[in-house]
Parts: sequence; structure tokens; C-alpha cells
Amino acid sequence: MNDPNYYIPNRSFEIFGMEIYYYAVMIVIGIICAFVVVALLFKRRNISVDWTVDLLLCILPLGIIGARTFYVVTDPSTNITEWFTGFRDGGLSIIGGVIGGAIGVVVFCLIHKINFLRVADCLLPGVILAQGIGRWGNFFNQEVYGAVVENVSAQWFPFAVFIEDTQTWHYAFFFYESIANFIIFGLLFALMWNFKKKPHGLSMSGYFFGYGLVRSIMEPLRDSEFILGSKVPISQVFAILMCVGGALLAIGLIAYNRYKNGSFFGAVHGEPSAILPRYYSAEERKKMEELERKKEEMMRLSGESKKSGDEDGAKNDSDLGEEVSVMRCPACGARIKVVGEVSNCPYCGAFVEGQEKDNRKDQNEENEK
Repeated sequence: MNDPNYYIPNRSFEIFGMEIYYYAVMIVIGIICAFVVVALLFKRRNISVDWTVDLLLCILPLGIIGARTFYVVTDPSTNITEWFTGFRDGGLSIIGGVIGGAIGVVVFCLIHKINFLRVADCLLPGVILAQGIGRWGNFFNQEVYGAVVENVSAQWFPFAVFIEDTQTWHYAFFFYESIANFIIFGLLFALMWNFKKKPHGLSMSGYFFGYGLVRSIMEPLRDSEFILGSKVPISQVFAILMCVGGALLAIGLIAYNRYKNGSFFGAVHGEPSAILPRYYSAEERKKMEELERKKEEMMRLSGESKKSGDEDGAKNDSDLGEEVSVMRCPACGARIKVVGEVSNCPYCGAFVEGQEKDNRKDQNEENEK
């Protein structure tokens, strides 16, 4: 047996007498990196960056609860009464964290009235990156490894990892899975950054397919100590369901987009971009309306009062046979003037329908009376 060709660090370190585990440090680093990725994709895809904090507050506690609950329920060596203990020794399931985090995304979308698939597309590249970083917590804890490596020539890190408890070399499955997660992250991030056409949900389906495929391959090769489930390998079953579900979801999304928009990607008629409409926070909408009021005030001071402008505009619109109405954009909430049947919001580009002709006609007749 070869001696370790690398330095084996301690599981923890102390700060002001408090013991800090490297496992927790890696999880925190993963969360921070995921936060940055989500903020970048939110901005890239016309969602308020301010909402990134709200999303984190929704998914983080539910993700932790889901990760711990799934582990306790499926691990035969752990009792449900130990739910509050064992965090510092690991005891978290990534699949359970995904389930809890998904519930958090639903809560976030209900609060902000935003499309679930659109948010999930921005979130999951960050999630897979955090998972890839978090796997290095298993390195410090010396867990999530495979069978014993008998071949002396293969006993080197990172192909194998030396476990002090057994004093033997094992396949470093935490490392393999970490690298696979980084590759999936790169593919999903590139997809979301460069691909701006419908349908929503492709990143989410890619996450489920890619991560499910990796786990379904790795799970049966891990040491039996780290396989959840007494008789049925629960994690492997969920991984296979994730992989198959991701593939079916992608096919379904593309087929539905073809049915609805006349094209597998994008749309034959209308706006093909998947980054519209633009979503603004309440604070951003206030700022836009304040800028609009300042603009109108400057026009009034320069001799073009709002009243005269409206009268001239109404006269010109009457000459053109079109009606003008002031509406609130359903996408971003800004107040805009709608000329004719429909206009584009100057802030987010969404379509805004004007008042119906019959309603305007009845109102004009009543004004004439």
C-alpha cells in the first residue's frame, strides 16, 4: 500500500475557541457562488436582481429542512428523533435539498407572480455549481468514497483517496461527481447566457437529466455505508427518476412550444425571446414612475404642459383615426400611453392592449352629450 501523496487536512479548525468544520465552509462557499450565478442570470434574463435575496431566503431554509429530512427518513442507521443532531457530521441529502428547494421556488414565484420555469432556469445552474463545490466537504470529512483500490499503481489522489479510519485507499467518488457537476454547470450556464429563445424550462430539464444521470451511475459504486435505504437504494431510484423525468420534460417543453408558437424554438409570429417581459421590483417601478413624473414636469416648465400635449396628441390621434389610452403595463407595472389597439411598453417591451373600441366609442358619445 502506498502512503498518501497529499496532505490530509483536519476536519475542522478553531476561531476564537469555536470549532468550524470545513464541510460547512464548503457549503457556504457553494451558496455564495450560486448566489452570484443566479444574480448574473437574473440580470441577463430581465428579472430584478433585487429578487435574488428573496429567492435565497425562500429556498435556503426549505432546502436544509428537505436535505436533513430526506436523509433521516431514508438512512436505516438514523432515527427520526435524531433530526436535530448530526448536522456537523454531515447527514444531509442533496436530493432532499433539491425537493425542499423546489418548494421554496414555488413560494417565491407565488409571492412575486413570476413564471416558475423562468426562475428555475436561472437558479439550477447555480445549484449544480454549489453541489460541485459542496462535494469537497466530503473530502474533508473523508466520506462518499467507493470500493477499496487494490492496485498499488492506482493508489494516488485524486483518482483515489486515502481513508484514515480504514487505512486503505478508496475510489474518490466525491471527486468524480464534483468534476461532473462542474461540467454540467458550464453547459447550463452557457445555454442560459447565450440562448434567449423560448421555451422556458430547458435549463431545468438539463439539470434533472445531467445530475440524475451522474448520480444513477455513481450511486451503486459508492461504499454501502453511504447508500441510503435498507433494501431499496432510495437515492439511486430518485436519480433514475430525475434523469428520465428531465429527458421527458425537455421533449414535452419543445413539443408544446411547437404547438403553441409554430416552432420548436422561438416563435413564428410575435416575440420569440424567452427573456421578455421584463420583471421589476416594487422599488424599481417607483423609480421609473418618478422619472416619468420628472419628465412631464420638465415638459411643462418648457412651455409644453401636459394638458396641451394631451390635447394635441388627442387631435393628431383623431386625425389618424386612432385612440389613445393610458394603461398600466401588466408585465412591469409602469403607466404608459397606448395608441390604437396595442402598443409595446417602452420599459420592458411587453405588449399592452388598449381599451376596447366599443368602450371608447360609448365614452366619447357620452362626453358629446
